[in-house]
Amino acid sequence: MRPTYLEVNLNQLKQNIEAIRAYVAPAKVMPMVKANAYGHGIDGVAPFIEPYVDMFGVALVEEGVYLRQLGIQKPILVAGGIFIDQLPLFFEHDLTLTASSLDLLLAADQLAESTRKRLNVHLKLDTGMERVGVHHYEAEEFILKSSACSHIEIEGIYSHLANSELVKFDGLPDHVVTAKRQFERFQEILHIYEKHGLPVPSIRHLCNSGGVLNLSEGHMDMVRPGVLFYGVYPGRDIPKNIDVKPAMTWKSRVAYSKVTQPGRSVSYGSLWHAEDSPKRVATIPCGYADGYFRRNTNHGRVLINGKSYPQVGRVCMDQFMVNAGEDDVKVGDEVILLGGGIAPEELADWAGTNEYEVMTNISARVPRVFVS
Repeated sequence: MRPTYLEVNLNQLKQNIEAIRAYVAPAKVMPMVKANAYGHGIDGVAPFIEPYVDMFGVALVEEGVYLRQLGIQKPILVAGGIFIDQLPLFFEHDLTLTASSLDLLLAADQLAESTRKRLNVHLKLDTGMERVGVHHYEAEEFILKSSACSHIEIEGIYSHLANSELVKFDGLPDHVVTAKRQFERFQEILHIYEKHGLPVPSIRHLCNSGGVLNLSEGHMDMVRPGVLFYGVYPGRDIPKNIDVKPAMTWKSRVAYSKVTQPGRSVSYGSLWHAEDSPKRVATIPCGYADGYFRRNTNHGRVLINGKSYPQVGRVCMDQFMVNAGEDDVKVGDEVILLGGGIAPEELADWAGTNEYEVMTNISARVPRVFVS
């Protein structure tokens, strides 16, 4: 096994789900496991947590198919953009369709009629994200036509929050749509059912991780925690009302250790050198091809044997260097790149990005090791 690997604590993920469920009860919980379970490794995460969740959420139909190939039996909602020619896969693998347009909805109903198979569908309405979904002000025709589809099961209806992590709603520019405003628009959509005497779909859902924490009135029938499920809060200032903790620790070992003399530069571009005295420079066998951002150059820090050291010199494709100063750091010593005292928020700040990208950027060539 590579000395650089990602350790994923499955019991911590279970505890995170249980904490979220207790907070949103009686709402169902559908964790988002797209993007390789936010970088944690879908192969180990999904089978372990299946007993503790109500549904799974993914972005791509291919991700849903892969979950079925892993043996997952729980419902799987494909929430991303879907093409009509992908519809047969939903029937073949019993996936739940997001109908984000009238064309897609009608095509699904027609295919269900011709194959004599039922298909669970969730209607997607756009209340301010402007990504996919029928605009809230055009929802009435969409809902009426969906109610006339007799060969599919309209199980759910949902929207997605654009700014759920915002805590303050006053003084914002007019173009910023708040979570509360989107919730109000979603409620107006649901009133269309009452207006026409139609049954409301049984699963109404709106809240992503920020909404779970910041919009309790929007929990409704189900919530969709993403980054929160993995123990990371979606905003720095958002209320931390749920006891969740990160489940991943990115580990490595020192591959090389030597003393660099003053004036000798380190790595490509000669962006760092020991100025006034010899420094021990340790080489870590991990680089930007593994997901350790090149933008961390001369910004990042790691823990070696529990002590913090700065990353120095340009991050390479497969390796980066650390200034261990006067310490006798040896080949084989344990290195922590993320976790164990280095928070995802810190690594995100060093790289000029967010916590989501930090986790999902850890490449497939980094082995995932699951512990419970």
